[in-house]
Order: sequence, then structure tokens, then C-alpha cells
Amino acid sequence: MVTSEVEPVPRPRPPEDGSEWQTLTGLLDFLRATAVHKVAGLTDEQAFTATVPPSTLTPAGVIKHLTGVERFWFSIDFAGADLPWPWPEDDPHGNFPLAPNDTLATIVTDYAAECDRSRRAIEGASLDDRAQGPDMHFTLRYALAHMVEETARHCGHLDLLRERIDGQTGQ
Repeated sequence: MVTSEVEPVPRPRPPEDGSEWQTLTGLLDFLRATAVHKVAGLTDEQAFTATVPPSTLTPAGVIKHLTGVERFWFSIDFAGADLPWPWPEDDPHGNFPLAPNDTLATIVTDYAAECDRSRRAIEGASLDDRAQGPDMHFTLRYALAHMVEETARHCGHLDLLRERIDGQTGQ
């Protein structure tokens, strides 16, 4: 069995006494790193296998979904950037589709790049700034809080999937 090229990444603890901005972005960055940490060391076969029937959820699919929601919430909806929609037309709500040429390493690389784009999209913004995307009215505060929740929920999914795959548990 060939181990994937995905390695654990540093997970700096978010500040416990920071500003609202530092707390929200720190929590989100910690969870982003946790998601990568949860899939580090998996082979492509392990990462692309649904291990909890009848669910079709896979670790690779969860990371790919997180990549899409990063683009959707921060770059497209908040910043109003003209970027390709992150999901295919036949799956407009961003489920967990995988392409035939996907590998875990490329999916994780794409996720890291999208997280960097998200950081740039909100750089210099205020938590009270409103989304610029068409028909979007939420604040950046809401988007950050939502993405903390979304990423944490999917880290929980990754916990369960990883334990089922190889018994690994932990932070």
C-alpha cells in the first residue's frame, strides 16, 4: 500500500484572548489545518473509499467540498469575484463529487490554495462589511462564523471516516 503525499500541517492554536477578528480567523485556520491533518497519510484508495454504507461520503470528497465552500462563501459571494462556480451544474448545492483524475494530493493542494484565496478575499475587510455577490446580504462576521461551523462539522465527519478506515483517532 502506497502512502499518500499528503503530510500533516502545523495547527497553531487560535488565540484565547484575541479580538473578534483574530478569534474567528484563528479558529477557522485551525480547523482548515485539522481537515488536512485528518487525511494526511491516507492512500488514494483509502481516501476515495466510502466506508460507512449506505453513505457515499469519502475523505477526499469532504476536502473537495470544503474547497468549494471556501470559494463560494469568501471569493464569490463575499468578495464578488468572477470565478468559476465550484460545483457542476448537475450538483449545484455542492455535494461531494470526485473527478476521475483527482488524487488526494491534488485535492489537498487545491484546498490549501483556495484557503489562501479566501484569506486574500477578506484581507482588509471589516467584520461588518457586507457581501458583494449578487443578492447576497450577509456580513463577513456571519461568513466567518458559518465557515467555522461548516469546517468543524466536516472535521467531525473526517474523524469518523478516518477511524473507520485505519483506526486512527485524535486531534
